[in-house]
Amino acid sequence: MNFKKQLEKLAHETSTPCVTISLNTHRTHPDNVKDELTLKNLLKEAKDRVSSEFDKRSVASLLEKIDQLASKIDVNYNLDSLHIFLSNDTEEIIKSAWTTTNQGVHISSNFAIRSLIKLYSRSENYLLMLLSQSGVQLYEAVNDAIIKEISNEDFPFSENEHYITNSDKASDGKQVDNMVREFLNKVDKALMEVHNETGLPCVVVCTEDNYSRLQQVADRPSIYLGYSAIDYNNAATHQIVKQSWEIINDLQTQRRADAIAEMKEAVAQAKVLTDLQEIYQASIDGRGDLLIVHQKFSQAVIMKDERTFDLIEEASQPNAIDDITSNIAWEVLSQKGRVVFTAQEDIKDLGEIVLKVRY
Repeated sequence: MNFKKQLEKLAHETSTPCVTISLNTHRTHPDNVKDELTLKNLLKEAKDRVSSEFDKRSVASLLEKIDQLASKIDVNYNLDSLHIFLSNDTEEIIKSAWTTTNQGVHISSNFAIRSLIKLYSRSENYLLMLLSQSGVQLYEAVNDAIIKEISNEDFPFSENEHYITNSDKASDGKQVDNMVREFLNKVDKALMEVHNETGLPCVVVCTEDNYSRLQQVADRPSIYLGYSAIDYNNAATHQIVKQSWEIINDLQTQRRADAIAEMKEAVAQAKVLTDLQEIYQASIDGRGDLLIVHQKFSQAVIMKDERTFDLIEEASQPNAIDDITSNIAWEVLSQKGRVVFTAQEDIKDLGEIVLKVRY
């Protein structure tokens, strides 16, 4: 199951209860030893709350899942956060390369998927091309990890067949430049075929000269997100994907800044809502175009009816929704809106949660 389908499944599940456990974790020893203890304590809290708040016979399957879960997680393979989703019918364990500000046990009739929406909105799927005149490899990547190498009739390319072997012609700079451009044009056309199939943009690891020429001969230069300088002594896949991730990360930071600027411009058009109740109602009506949430903001509520709620301070109250922003974010995202979680303080000029509406 791909991540989007997994997110949709969890977002649509309604059960009494749905248990969400989120915690920040560590990638390396000895710090990851602490994760084991933190998880154990959170599982105990979850079991105690479920046992006290619900009839034990109706949640027997859920309690069994809680008891067995710790044995299914190897802390040696942790990333930066861990998210566990449990109900009588569901058990999902998701590791994330992003830390979470929503740590703890969350019990409601729905799963607390805010951290997953943040993960989804910050997961960038792209092509990574290692380009030199001695050969070209193409990979599919997500954030800072390579998923697979693209292997087809074109990729990987062997060395540039257009090298000039005649010594007289090799001294002709214009002739050499033309041959390099011909090679790069073939690379671009092969890349375009993969792009047309996948819709993915591309980051290139190469020399500055090669990237400049590639942009000049490219059919659609805009599909290239940027380049990082090639280091022939450090061109292993785990090294080049670190380079590409720096470019992607910078682009995501800029997009978040652009989203805040867009939101501020929309204020003059009377298209921005800052009242939480109004934001929720607009989101379920499909009016949400752009939602921005400060990553430290959350709000527990108790629903009065399908469209209104009361704010509460204690999320452990019966029938409480631990964080209504999860529901709002999913409503916006699932109806083709955009969702941004940010630590940038600029958004607080408008509020900790703001929604630009379509109409």
